[in-house]
Amino acid sequence: MVYRVCVAYLLRETDGRSEVLLGRKKRGLGTGRYVGLGGKLEAGESALAAVVREIEEEAGVTVAPDDLEHRGDLMYLFPHRESWSQSSAVFVTTRWTGEPAESAELAPVWFDVDDLPLDEMWSDARAWLPGVLAGARVSHEFTFGEDLASVVADRALDARPPVR
Repeated sequence: MVYRVCVAYLLRETDGRSEVLLGRKKRGLGTGRYVGLGGKLEAGESALAAVVREIEEEAGVTVAPDDLEHRGDLMYLFPHRESWSQSSAVFVTTRWTGEPAESAELAPVWFDVDDLPLDEMWSDARAWLPGVLAGARVSHEFTFGEDLASVVADRALDARPPVR
């Protein structure tokens, strides 16, 4: 069974540089890694509604649904731990209200988009995150190996219509 999740990346310009907000995961799946803001969809919740809720819960900032741009979808398959398999909607925004703050889930950190901490993220991120942050769309499937950390197979999927 594959469960649905969402992830968002907040982007800002600082001194002529583009920066992205990532969070050091403090608990749960991916503890210790840098991740985007997001999480599981609740029963009956759309990906868009879930990502708005997750951004507020994890970083204490408010994003209007219309300010989120759907950049694509990712499928993560974990054949050696099927309960981890998930389908993720990916969003980006440049508008929000409030200042990111640490939560029980994440410790937020701004990174230059040209200097992402890819060695401290899930291994699939290097294949798609820089492009998404530069404006590209993504539709990809990643299969993780026995170590539950390394991508052993990946394939591009057909582009899907935006999720709302």
